[in-house]
Amino acid sequence: MHDTVIRGARIVDGSGEAAFTGDIAIDGGRFTRAGGKAGPGRREIDADGLLAVPGFVDVHTHYDGQATWDPWLSPSGWHGVTTTVFGNCGVGFAPAAPDRHDWLIGLMEGVEDIPGTALSEGMSWNWETFPEYLDALEAMPHALDIGTQVPHGAVRAYAMGERGAANEDPSEDDIAAMADIVEEGLRAGALGFSSSRTMLHRSIDGEPVPGTFAGHEELMGIGRACGRAGHGVFEIATDFGIGGMDGRFRDDVVWMRDLSRETGLPVSFILAQSDRSPGDWRRILDWTEAAVAEGARLRMQVSARPAGMLMGFDSSMHPFMGHPAYMEVAHLPLAERVARLSGAEGRARLLAEESTRQGRFDSYVFNHFAGMFPLGDPPDYEPPPERSIAALAGGGDPRATLLDAMLADEGRALIYFPLLGYADGDFEMLRTVLEHPLSMLSLSDGGAHCGLICDASSPTYMLSYWARDRQRGPQLALEHAVRLQTRGTAEAYGLNDRGLLRAGFKADLNLIDFDALHLHAPVMVRDLPAGGRRLVQRADGYVATLVAGEATWERGEATGAMPGRLLRGPQSA
Repeated sequence: MHDTVIRGARIVDGSGEAAFTGDIAIDGGRFTRAGGKAGPGRREIDADGLLAVPGFVDVHTHYDGQATWDPWLSPSGWHGVTTTVFGNCGVGFAPAAPDRHDWLIGLMEGVEDIPGTALSEGMSWNWETFPEYLDALEAMPHALDIGTQVPHGAVRAYAMGERGAANEDPSEDDIAAMADIVEEGLRAGALGFSSSRTMLHRSIDGEPVPGTFAGHEELMGIGRACGRAGHGVFEIATDFGIGGMDGRFRDDVVWMRDLSRETGLPVSFILAQSDRSPGDWRRILDWTEAAVAEGARLRMQVSARPAGMLMGFDSSMHPFMGHPAYMEVAHLPLAERVARLSGAEGRARLLAEESTRQGRFDSYVFNHFAGMFPLGDPPDYEPPPERSIAALAGGGDPRATLLDAMLADEGRALIYFPLLGYADGDFEMLRTVLEHPLSMLSLSDGGAHCGLICDASSPTYMLSYWARDRQRGPQLALEHAVRLQTRGTAEAYGLNDRGLLRAGFKADLNLIDFDALHLHAPVMVRDLPAGGRRLVQRADGYVATLVAGEATWERGEATGAMPGRLLRGPQSA
């Protein structure tokens, strides 16, 4: 008699091998059969017509604060994620000196657009060191498994104080202190170390995050500490493919290769594509292949869809936010703002004015109408050029067309601006890297960019769009789309006990009505502590999500089960 038997499912087991149909048996939180005919179960689920896949392992989220108050980690939990890793991009909340709490919140708010008021109210700060932070996480109930990494920004500020926060060069003693903190964190159970070297990441006061300009000795010193601990991914947020390949970007290729070869550590870095240097990603891919051929363990973090801003009147950014006519009403509730801007006088003033925001980023984004698209419902993340605001304007004023699009749906409509990964106007660059053996599916940013990005739904998108609905180019095989976010991500972080729907592996599972799988348009809600806002995106089609054999979600509703746990270090197969 098995604990649970799932009858007659179409099984895609996470290995990348062809789908098959059969029964699944679960005992003691692990799979004991996958395929064929299972004996009776204390609980039996009829899965005829349903897709069974391993639970999704999302390795790039920012639930560092939310995990201390939200046991479900929405919205990732809504999209079949059963394991999540945070502490990415060099930002996090441990180690945390008592006088650095507000500074760490400001760093996270600036880099990841998580409301600082929500973090201030939601977190208890019952830790100082990184091991104490892990203990605090472990003491909380969770519906899914969580793991975290040691963040460079917090380490620098803790070890060096204001000098570290201000990106000053460290002494030998400073490097040794940082290395000790990182090694201590890994030995306590961290899954890796993360840092950021992209100029896009800045604190709330506009300063580059600590570690942005870290030199060779600092990075190698920390990397060697990871090597002494014996495990851990060395994760870097880079400007690769964004800012050209000259100067320090090219140097980064060298130290990442050397660090991995010396320590044996896996090193992962973000790979993207920008309009400014659209061909750089191919050079990076070539260099990565060459480094791997020389013995380095390098992986490219790639996304399910372009890194794109969702601009609207309730978002963190939109093209009219610097216009005086908008600034006069910005404090009003959305309905009142829409009423004022829809009137003849408000509309005329808004369109006649120039923005007071003159930064280079603002000037480019807010006037690049060929790169703006109404997102729509269902949302279209691969829109053709003829759907751009510039094309829809048809020779008229594109700002008027943009305003009309933003005022739709009572002012809740969103404008999609694919900032990275859409230089060619389609997904072919993404498809190439998603199919590359050195790529790792990443960058969902669950829990982050609350007012501008909503990519925590990426697991659902991989199946519904890439493996079923895409028409503008070749699709991905369903088996590959599943493997990318199950066994592929699990192995990358040493989580060898999951990501495969086979006997002996952890019984994390999604049962999906594949034909009914559907992503709704993102909506803005205010459900964070202190009424903080965030974009969320719901999905239809998930029949059940199981963690260690227990149902945590059934048809979009939480069951209340809390089988999740904190992961301390790699997990044995």
